[in-house]
Amino acid sequence: MKWLASLTLALCLSPGVFAQSRVPRPADDLRLTDSNGKPLSIRGDRGKVVLIEFLYTTCPHCQATARMFTKLQDELGPRGLRVVGVAFNPKAEHNAAVIGDFVKSGNINFPVGAAPQDTVLNYLGFSMMERFMVPQIVVIDREGVIRAQTDAASSSPLRDETYLRSFLRDLLAGSHSTSSHP
Repeated sequence: MKWLASLTLALCLSPGVFAQSRVPRPADDLRLTDSNGKPLSIRGDRGKVVLIEFLYTTCPHCQATARMFTKLQDELGPRGLRVVGVAFNPKAEHNAAVIGDFVKSGNINFPVGAAPQDTVLNYLGFSMMERFMVPQIVVIDREGVIRAQTDAASSSPLRDETYLRSFLRDLLAGSHSTSSHP
């Protein structure tokens, strides 16, 4: 029994258990199906700046963030911004109507798909053992590199509309000096 406690402690203290998402890093592909049954692929958006919101359809903060992202899509979409939503709460994962209701009630103008929680956590570089908050935000540049990501606690300037707008404008203009941003 003593060896089991030692093994558990060693695993919990090892760096691989509590993964840290490093930025910048290449963006993996993420394939989803939106609420209309259309396929979505992040890799298909190369050449655009991609803003992803990982959300729960029942989360008020996620709903407010989606409304802010709708404004950013309207404003910056013509310059090459692509906003995508990824719902990963259990009710949304297997029920397109839940996602459709989320999109309709918030007047969301970008595609929202669903993915299993383990797929999302893997994409974000989070461990299953790690506590996280939603929404989670990821920004990918035109070359397919993740340039910014919220931390597990979702505390980041990426949730501030003024900061995010400026950050996105820099990326859309081709500036990579933003690589040290959260």
